[in-house]
Amino acid sequence: MASTEPAYVAIAQRKQAELAAAIPTQWKLPAQFIPAGMLTPAESITEGPKQYGRVNVMEIPRTCGLLTSKELEITEKYDIRALVLAMTEGKLKAEDVVQGFCKRAAIAHQLTRCLTEPLFDRALHRARELDNHLQRTGRPVGPLHGLPVSVKDTFNIKGVDSSIGLSALAFKPASANSPLVDLLESLGAIIIAKTNVPQTLATLDSCNHLFGRTLNPLNRQWTAGGSTGGEGVLVAMRGTMVGFGTDIGGSIRVPAMCQGIYGFKPSNGRVPYGGQQSGQLSGKGRMALQAVAGPLARSVADLGAVMAEILPRAELFDEDCIPGYWPTPAPSVPVMLALPRNFTIGILKTDGLVTPLPPVARVIDEVAQLLRQTPGVEVVDITTPPAMSKCQGVTGRLMGVDDGSTMMDLIESMGESLIPWLQGRYGRGKALNVNQLAALHTQRSQLEKEMLKMWTLGVSRERRVDAIICPVAPHPVPQMDRYNAVGYTSSFVLLDYPAGTLPVRRFVESDLDIGQEMNSPELGSWDKANRKLWNEGTTDRRVYLDSPLSVQVVTPKQRDYELFQAMEIIDRAVQGRAATAKL
Repeated sequence: MASTEPAYVAIAQRKQAELAAAIPTQWKLPAQFIPAGMLTPAESITEGPKQYGRVNVMEIPRTCGLLTSKELEITEKYDIRALVLAMTEGKLKAEDVVQGFCKRAAIAHQLTRCLTEPLFDRALHRARELDNHLQRTGRPVGPLHGLPVSVKDTFNIKGVDSSIGLSALAFKPASANSPLVDLLESLGAIIIAKTNVPQTLATLDSCNHLFGRTLNPLNRQWTAGGSTGGEGVLVAMRGTMVGFGTDIGGSIRVPAMCQGIYGFKPSNGRVPYGGQQSGQLSGKGRMALQAVAGPLARSVADLGAVMAEILPRAELFDEDCIPGYWPTPAPSVPVMLALPRNFTIGILKTDGLVTPLPPVARVIDEVAQLLRQTPGVEVVDITTPPAMSKCQGVTGRLMGVDDGSTMMDLIESMGESLIPWLQGRYGRGKALNVNQLAALHTQRSQLEKEMLKMWTLGVSRERRVDAIICPVAPHPVPQMDRYNAVGYTSSFVLLDYPAGTLPVRRFVESDLDIGQEMNSPELGSWDKANRKLWNEGTTDRRVYLDSPLSVQVVTPKQRDYELFQAMEIIDRAVQGRAATAKL
């Protein structure tokens, strides 16, 4: 009798078996280290956060006994520059470094389902090649010699699937590398894995029928974010030194916020984006809204270390890149001491569309106060430009210029259903005609023009605001499938402003504001939905305890190095506060 199961079920089982087989037996976690209630990938699609319980698995790689003391030191002691230096000076072998990170990535996956394609064998083979080259010639293979990195599943690697969570694309290996993969390998970096994404790449919770739902290692009730959710988890759990994702609505910055790490969305053309699998109409980005690629890391310094090598070379690897400059090495003198005037940081408290919840507003104020106490920094309040509240609507319409049939054909061809969050939110539509598309871009141009005023003070256009701080989201890290109001991140893709996520502190008891509700007038449907994440009748606020609270840092178009500098200044102020608190 023929099976009545949809075709995707067998494909998913086969794909998950292939993934499990890529993890060596000696790297498998003993059962007692995997928390109770770990649902199967199929169950994880529909089961909600209550079924998972509040579990933090961040310490398990350190306590499970699978990592040797040397591997723990390799994966925890170094930043990028120090690790590469240790390898190029012969103090560490690339093979030992890569094995330590591969093993830690395998452990992270068993706890969170963050991987799609473990590339451990080929990574170790490449590490041995680098060790032999260094021993034979005395020269490293590039400035990132031996650096373990990972990439979002969308990036093509020759001979490896780019299934992006769709069974229709499984077991169809790529025929060529993405330009970013070629660039990373030319620099000496070693890609150890590809990581999980959401179905359609259009949600902020990384969940699909092929690999299941990626879990947040800090608390499995919270979303891990998307669409670069697997990368965010792997970076946070030290299963890689740096991860590379893409961002069109916040897909780098949101996972960074959810895991309490650092994310960097560059301007368009700074990091090679082409040669990816998106499941979308080819060329859509050129006529609608163009996503960008960028890194996630555990420090501002690590973001700078990889951008310093990628940005000046990007134009040689992909036609979508432009010439770029990044000082190497970065100046040791803090940027505010090198300027003829104070470094000016603006504080943008709201986008005018969704009012940030109290703990989000509070952390913005705290960072502003720290910066006011920082020599060489001037802090100014930015009045929300009227155009800001219009950006999210134009962004959303540009994302949906086609009829959605390319993605829906892939999903339906294997009998897949849309994951629960997408049901009623995604499907086939009607493509815009040329006149409608032109009208949208006319609106976009007008918004870009109006938003320029945000970077000047008063009537003079000579004095520029160097960077702006604003929320990443109008709420703390939410439970699965409850992320709301993407406008705080997507608007800066529309405007092509570089933007980064920077963690500040954890959500604490005093942030709960028990018994206090928001009394300001609701601004609209998005604002109403956001307040449900705080209203004590619809949300137990204690779910946010210990979650990371972050800020977003934004600079004007093509000011990518200035974004790095601004993040460095702000992070130094935040870390200084943290160090003082520990004394």
